[in-house]
Amino acid sequence: MLEPSKIHYYQPAFTLIGAGIMKMKHSHRPLPKIVPRGVTWLHDAALNFDPCDNMVYTENGDKIQYEYMVVAVGINNDYDQITGLKRALKDPKVPVTTIYSPEYCQKTWKCIKQFTGGHALFTFPPVGGKCSGASMKIMFLAHDYWRQKNILKKTSITYNTSSDKLFGIPKYAIALRRLVMNRRIVPNYCAELVQVAPREATFLCVGGQTLTFPYNMLHVTPPMSPPACLRQCQELTNEAGFLDVDLYSLQHRRFPNVFGVGDCMGTPNSKTAAAVAPQSYVVERNLGNVMSGKPPVARYSGYGACPLITSYKKGMLAEFAYDKKVCETFPFDQSKERRILFQLNKRVFPHLYWKALVKGKWNGSATIRHIINPLRL
Repeated sequence: MLEPSKIHYYQPAFTLIGAGIMKMKHSHRPLPKIVPRGVTWLHDAALNFDPCDNMVYTENGDKIQYEYMVVAVGINNDYDQITGLKRALKDPKVPVTTIYSPEYCQKTWKCIKQFTGGHALFTFPPVGGKCSGASMKIMFLAHDYWRQKNILKKTSITYNTSSDKLFGIPKYAIALRRLVMNRRIVPNYCAELVQVAPREATFLCVGGQTLTFPYNMLHVTPPMSPPACLRQCQELTNEAGFLDVDLYSLQHRRFPNVFGVGDCMGTPNSKTAAAVAPQSYVVERNLGNVMSGKPPVARYSGYGACPLITSYKKGMLAEFAYDKKVCETFPFDQSKERRILFQLNKRVFPHLYWKALVKGKWNGSATIRHIINPLRL
């Protein structure tokens, strides 16, 4: 296993940290403690891939030859795509933050607590990255916190998204729009953040028009893209720089000894931990078959899930597959706010991640769905 990080993060925790629900120390583990027995960890990073010669070049100057390879390099935050964003994030006196990084999620909680009224602005970029719903989760939690502090009367909240809708799945988009309207949050569509100044943010809108919004707090969902080591290897990637794999087998389209898992793939599924669970199972089965001289038979349905925390007590749970097919696990409407769905986010999912998913013991919710909700498959 080639991996440069010494620490592994449960990234969904960043939203909870940004809202003061979880402490930072509970969001990560030392990598050696979660690496399975029998796995050799190479503490280095991939610099380049050469799939024609089955070779990986590392940043330390080593060459690693492989017979089979699983690419799971994730995606990175591209702060530099937005002028002034990185400087604003690093300045503790500027109320600009993001929950999409362990470096800044604690600043998010500080900004929410220090906010005393005015305009709170939340953004979403043109190309959705990991856990696209998190941009709204932190907004809803901030709204609920300010409601508890009795400052909503002197507060306005705007959600500027580059998309033409709040969510990609119609059922949940309708529910979220209703929620946004009820809480007097103003959504602006097709508005791309392009520049951040200390007290104002500039957006590119339809027709090339630019609009500038003043703010007293700004939460940014940064643009995201695959790491340079993958983007620069055109043999492995599609036009957007993502790993070019078959949608169902997750086997590379040109190199049958290469598979993919996670956010770096060019598959049109939600980039969440919930998607990684069934993907890992499919790759395990298909890689084993290929190594035995058999064709890949396991199929990934495109399943993904987005837990949508809507307050400090309630939440929704969006579950869906390819073609925007809704595939909910529970025998009730998951687009309605419920206390149990908040508790799943706060208590169950972190435990499931550390005790099962990272150990290869969790293949997703399909088995549970077959048992408790067979009529809604």
